[in-house]
Amino acid sequence: HCTKQLISNNLDAASRHYQSAMLLASPGVSLVKLWASAFGGEIKSISAKYSGSQLLQKKYKEFEQAVRVQEIDGLRLVKKLAENMEEMFHKKSEAMKVSQTKLLYEYFNAVLINEIDEEGNSVELGGDFLLQPNDHFNNLSVNLSLSVVQVPTNMYNKDSAIVNGVYWSEALNKVFVDNFERDPSLIWQYFGSAKGFFRQYPGIKWRPDEHGVIAFDCRNRKWYIQAATSPKDVVILVDVSGSMKGLRLTIARQTVSSILDTLGDDDFFNVIAYNEELHYVEPCLNGTLVQADVTNKNHFRMNLDKLFAKGIGMLDVGLTEAFEVLYDFNQTGRGSACSQAIMLVTDGAVDTYDAVFAKYNWPDRKVRIFPYLIGRESAFADNLKWMACANKGYFTQISTLADVQENVMEYLHVLSRPKVIDQEHDTVWTEAYVDSTLEDGQGPILMTTVAMPVFSTKNETRNRGILLGVVGTDVPVSELLKTIPKYKLGIHGYAFAITNNGYILTHPDLRPLYEENKKRRKPNYSSVDLSEVEWEDKDDILRNAMVNRKTGTFSMEVKKTVDKGKRVLVLHNDYYYTDIKGTPFSLGVALSRGHGKYFFRGNVTVEEGKQISLILPPSIPSFSLSFFPFLSTYCNTDEHPEHRYLSQIDAIKLYLSGREPHLKCDKELIQEVLFDAVVTAPLEAYWTNLVLNKSENSDKGVEIAYLGTRTGLSRINLFVVPDQLTNQDFLTAEDKEGVFNADHFPLWYKRAAEQVPGTFVYSLPFNTGNDNKSVVLASTAIQLLDERESPIAAAVGIQMKLEFFQRKFWTASRQCAALDGKCSISCDDENINCYLIDNNGFILVAEDYSLTGMFFGEAEGAVMNKLLLMGSFKRVTLYDYQAICRIFSESSDSARTLLDFNLYSWWYSDLTAKAQRGGRTMLVPCDTEYPAFISERTIKETTGNIDCEGCIKSFVIQQIPSSNLFMVVVDNKCDCSAAGPITMEPIEIMYILFTESLKCERLKFQKDRRRPDSCHPFHPEENSMECGGALGLYPSLTTTLLCLMLALFPR
Repeated sequence: HCTKQLISNNLDAASRHYQSAMLLASPGVSLVKLWASAFGGEIKSISAKYSGSQLLQKKYKEFEQAVRVQEIDGLRLVKKLAENMEEMFHKKSEAMKVSQTKLLYEYFNAVLINEIDEEGNSVELGGDFLLQPNDHFNNLSVNLSLSVVQVPTNMYNKDSAIVNGVYWSEALNKVFVDNFERDPSLIWQYFGSAKGFFRQYPGIKWRPDEHGVIAFDCRNRKWYIQAATSPKDVVILVDVSGSMKGLRLTIARQTVSSILDTLGDDDFFNVIAYNEELHYVEPCLNGTLVQADVTNKNHFRMNLDKLFAKGIGMLDVGLTEAFEVLYDFNQTGRGSACSQAIMLVTDGAVDTYDAVFAKYNWPDRKVRIFPYLIGRESAFADNLKWMACANKGYFTQISTLADVQENVMEYLHVLSRPKVIDQEHDTVWTEAYVDSTLEDGQGPILMTTVAMPVFSTKNETRNRGILLGVVGTDVPVSELLKTIPKYKLGIHGYAFAITNNGYILTHPDLRPLYEENKKRRKPNYSSVDLSEVEWEDKDDILRNAMVNRKTGTFSMEVKKTVDKGKRVLVLHNDYYYTDIKGTPFSLGVALSRGHGKYFFRGNVTVEEGKQISLILPPSIPSFSLSFFPFLSTYCNTDEHPEHRYLSQIDAIKLYLSGREPHLKCDKELIQEVLFDAVVTAPLEAYWTNLVLNKSENSDKGVEIAYLGTRTGLSRINLFVVPDQLTNQDFLTAEDKEGVFNADHFPLWYKRAAEQVPGTFVYSLPFNTGNDNKSVVLASTAIQLLDERESPIAAAVGIQMKLEFFQRKFWTASRQCAALDGKCSISCDDENINCYLIDNNGFILVAEDYSLTGMFFGEAEGAVMNKLLLMGSFKRVTLYDYQAICRIFSESSDSARTLLDFNLYSWWYSDLTAKAQRGGRTMLVPCDTEYPAFISERTIKETTGNIDCEGCIKSFVIQQIPSSNLFMVVVDNKCDCSAAGPITMEPIEIMYILFTESLKCERLKFQKDRRRPDSCHPFHPEENSMECGGALGLYPSLTTTLLCLMLALFPR
């Protein structure tokens, strides 16, 4: 009896497993197909009806004969854009040249203005200083008539050198004001003095930090250093003999760190410590130099803590090594190939080591020597002074930590002498950086600075090469984008620019800020290499060609992420590139193949244009021109003050009226936007009729209809009152990806363009908060022609309530073709799970509402894995080389929480260890790999069975017609949870360097770069006796020195 019962139980279990596997067999598959067809038909009908897509397609067809389709000539386009940028850059640099021609005395200290003392009187150097908010400067309170002067906290405001400099630079006020009137797009203009003060226009009040300190020193900024000096190769020698213990070693470390601050991306360096032996601060870099980028400098700074003082200082050994390293590295052709210097940080020298200099540096003296005497004692000062004077350098003594920065700066003015004597006003441009004082509605904006040196032109002091300072102005990177006609680049096309070092100046994928409010700058954000965003170019073909200022083309398949990195578009891009003359920058344009390589011109008569201009907003409230908030896409309203407060629509009206000849507008773009306005005008009446027909949309499931065209024209119609909108942010400035932007089309427009013509793409917005998941967007593209490579003329769509959308789905899934009305399966069955997912695998409808918006692989890992194996979906591996990782002190290096995707430098493991030792949380750059998923378009219907340890899980996936959606019906009786979920979480790429040699190779690796064109290493007329107090030598030593000079260094 027991045996029979056991057999019976086993048969029952087997029967249940079989029934489960057969649950979704042929009859079930047909039923799922019926549901999909019913839902697809109804939802497309709703989407087409309320969007007006068929009407709009018909209207563009009616104008087919009035348009001219053109293939974009990428090379011609990029050359034209480069010329436009060259003209813009030239205009900015000309303002700097004017600033130097007219070098009244008021001293408004930036910190003390509008400050009063205890008696109610203005403090000295302060005074009443009118400040008014100005929208051009982010509503900061500024004075457009006067500049202010900032002096670092560690300097005396009334030092005679500063007061004198403030006096003669006062004439710059008028120059700054005139520049701003000529070019109202200018932002900050300034003069950085060699004495340390900083004159800034417009005037603005500076506020110290919580400690009452303003540490800003203009001479330490990249724009100042680049303009003042030529590129340089530097070896820093640090004395670590026993006499350097204690405070002296601390001061020495700070001195080295300050020297590193003065080096930029065009410079190369190494740090060598010496006692009786040589100790490379980074042993991997024995005998070579590395580029002075931020990452390398930070790495060396951390290694300075490993220096300890002991033994005897053998300076001759250190000097010999430094000379040989400079010579050998120069022979490789990889360095700056310009100025060379040895920085000697020591507490004394027992000899002058003239034998070493005679062997390696005399008579040409191509390597300058800059000794820094550490400590108050000066017993060996004369020897160090002699070295500086005999080798065209400069001697300084550093007694305290407070002395470090001011004394380190002295060498810059020595290196600037040849440029000053040559009277070369070399214009320099910096890489992109963030100006946190100005914002554009999306956070702090990116800037580049144009700067050039200012020097004394007196003949009697010419051989002294006196640098007065550096004059500069900031240029928002957005100014570059104004020269780019986005409508000519296609939906996925974009322009980008890089520096001579391969760093990005502008690129739509550059992400310099992080965290929710996007206020914090990423480390090294200004040195993101092109290869880190165009990472599919594994061999750096595109990057290296642009770095070397070539003109040409390049093609490759790319994987572009959209929708906050959750979706991917696989495109084939053609790249066109050339250099921007007069700058260190190169420009590139990317055009996607297919519709992205074509644009069309529509003809509108002048009368038609004027008629359209008469009905521009506010006459029709549902019509708007969308554009980046401060970007003058259609008309340049910045050039003349009287146009500055015109909206783009008002500017177009004024332009079409012909009453304002000084208003500059893009004639071609305006003609095209008016053509789009003529073609799309009937949609207004169509939507209005739908609104007036009360029987339509009675449950108010459809809330918004919207239209966007290739020219940025947008029409929006509300089917409900604004307060009843489920998603209030859609198509507003808050919806960054949903509106036309300076460098991208809206997300719904991009996705619709890649959908099969005549079909709709449906999606949930991935905004923060669950409230925004309560709507569904449906969009479709309007093609101009029937051909496959037809340009996209426009896109239309609707926003509907998620609840309304889901109700349509569940209604369709309850249909049944059986005569008795009893279906073999139903979504209401407890043994069945029904899902609606999109082409990227995200759930739009599920019985468990909490799964809405989730990736399908997290809910049904085993099924998603089977779909990948069957080819219904494919995994696309993506990389992020700008990510930020959070490191927890209690975790190992590998246990990181990722905040934002992207990769970086392996040596940040040093930061990791430091953070852990300190017992704190830290954010560091990292590199990540993460997946995205995309459906295979040819798969219409698939069934599958999954063996899950004793049971079979079956499923059906059926494409929803005319959409990007799939219905997935899964048998849930078989538990496959052991398979685990498939997630989209990024994984940090851990660089495991098994050997020291691999670590060293990584450190030494340098990508291609191009040297700056200008180089001024030395000048035969230079007065090298200006060497830091050398003229105060004892008479006997002075005589010896002069004789030696006459013998060895004839002029």
